[in-house]
Order: sequence, then C-alpha cells, then structure tokens
Amino acid sequence: MKKVLIVIDMQNDFITGALANKDALAIVESVAQMVANFDGDVIATRDTHGADYLNTTEGKLLPVEHCIAGSDGWQIVDKIKTEIDKKGGIVIDKPTFGYKDWQLDGYDVAEIVGTCTDICVVSNALILKALYPDMQVVVHGSLCAGLTPQKHAHALDVMASCQCKVI
Repeated sequence: MKKVLIVIDMQNDFITGALANKDALAIVESVAQMVANFDGDVIATRDTHGADYLNTTEGKLLPVEHCIAGSDGWQIVDKIKTEIDKKGGIVIDKPTFGYKDWQLDGYDVAEIVGTCTDICVVSNALILKALYPDMQVVVHGSLCAGLTPQKHAHALDVMASCQCKVI
C-alpha cells in the first residue's frame, strides 16, 4: 500500500506570525513527530503570496499580509521542516487555498495534517477526493487547527460527509 503524508501550510505566519493561531502552535510538535514516524512519502504545501497580495481578491477579503514568498513568515516551521528534509520530502508552493495540480497517481492513501482546517485543509482534502475518488483520504483531526474550534469541527464534518476518513 503506497501512502503519502500531506502537511498543509505549517508556516511561521500561521503559527506565530501575522495570522498566529494558538491551536496551530499546539500541534507543531505532534505534526513533527508524525512526519518523523510516517511510513511513506511526505509532501508539504506552502501558502505563497506576492508583494501585491493586498491587491488580490483574497487580500481584499483578508487584508493581512502573510506568507509573502521569501519572507520568514512564508517558511515552514523549523521543527517540521527539519523532519520533512530528513524524510526526503518535497515542498509545493500554492498560490491559493487548494492545490489543483496534485500528481498522486499510484497512491492508495493520502493522510493530511496541518492548518487551517476550515480553509486550506478542507480545500485540499476535497480536491484530492475529486481527483482521486478511489484513494483513501485520511484527515488527522487532532493534527489540524482551524481558525476557531467551531470552524475546525465543521470542516471535519464536511470532509467526513465527502467520504474522507476523519480520525
């Protein structure tokens, strides 16, 4: 059985930076351990914006500069990035919530951890289910963080309704 762990947007700006979230900070150690102990391939995504972020549709609706390419806030948290590098994992820069160009042919299982459950995690889980309807998509709810606990729980419910396995 071929498996991939997808680590969604565990970047400094979402942990301690511009859009800091105490729930995201609380899962850093556990996500790093998951990466270190995972028996399969590892891919991380990185939310990526340009200097013109505030002029984009997203920037107008969320007027907080974050994850600007090349900035410290754009980087994956060191503890997690170290484990990704040890596993020979790759990092994908994505300019929007969901990455549309997944190349996961041949994988039986995609496991997902990361932030933000109610935006980027749910977007990528649903894209994966649409692209690969027979692949098992497993979302580790305790290794994800949402904007609020309520939004986190609602996003997990949506993913479960769409045939993702939420554990």
